[in-house]
Amino acid sequence: MLDWILLGISVVLITLGYILLKLNKAVKRSKVTALIIFVAGLFLFITRLLNIIFGPKPAEKLQFSIFAERVTVFGYSLSYTIIFTWIAMAILVAGAIIIRLTVFKNPKAIPSGAQNVIELIVETVSKYTNAQVHGAGEFLCSYILSVGSLLVMSAFLELFRLRPPTADITMTFALAFMTFLFINVYGLKRKGIGGRIKSLASPTPLVFPFRIISDLAIPISMACRLFGNMLGGMIVIDLLYMALGVNAVGIPSVFGLYFNAFHPLIQTFIFVTLTLTFINEAIE
Repeated sequence: MLDWILLGISVVLITLGYILLKLNKAVKRSKVTALIIFVAGLFLFITRLLNIIFGPKPAEKLQFSIFAERVTVFGYSLSYTIIFTWIAMAILVAGAIIIRLTVFKNPKAIPSGAQNVIELIVETVSKYTNAQVHGAGEFLCSYILSVGSLLVMSAFLELFRLRPPTADITMTFALAFMTFLFINVYGLKRKGIGGRIKSLASPTPLVFPFRIISDLAIPISMACRLFGNMLGGMIVIDLLYMALGVNAVGIPSVFGLYFNAFHPLIQTFIFVTLTLTFINEAIE
């Protein structure tokens, strides 16, 4: 009965808001008020109508794990992290092939349109990489751009109510371990074994064991930082859906713009910056 009453109120609000919008076209403040009334009425109408049609949403139990669930595919037990990572990689590879066959099929000397955007992205990443790590080479720039694209695409999967691969500690540790390998590979390449050991023992040999422990802690700290932030964002969105129930119309999407778009970009930037910073420390 309450839902029908609220449905009637929503119709009144929608009608009132629409009338006020038509009557107050020239008055900005009145137009904003009318728009708020109209949107509030529309929101109330949709949520009440859904509640009448489908009934109250049953209570849910919120559970999370640091590891993703597993599923059997062709006799092999795979985690959803692997499957979703493959999906993200397939999208990126398909996108790269399409761009190569269309935008860069006949590249222009003076770029414009999509070619200009792509070249601007690559140039920005290249400049940032070289500014953080001098003389690192083009390979590191390509790696940074690839990792950044994978992190962003993994986060966007959550827009489809999928658990992003970066919300699995095994995924973030694998990426952090790659950073750990690059730190030592670039350090050994630039200084050699003797120089690398000497840099770890600088300014006094007494700090050598502490530097070893510090270097071994890098992949752990980076993995936990990325995992915690991505899992936290996913939990917030799921809690919002649970709290709103049938009223979860539009509101989670607004918060999702931050937790599924802006927030992953921040975490990607932090992860990339830390990777470049640690590599730069190893080759100095």
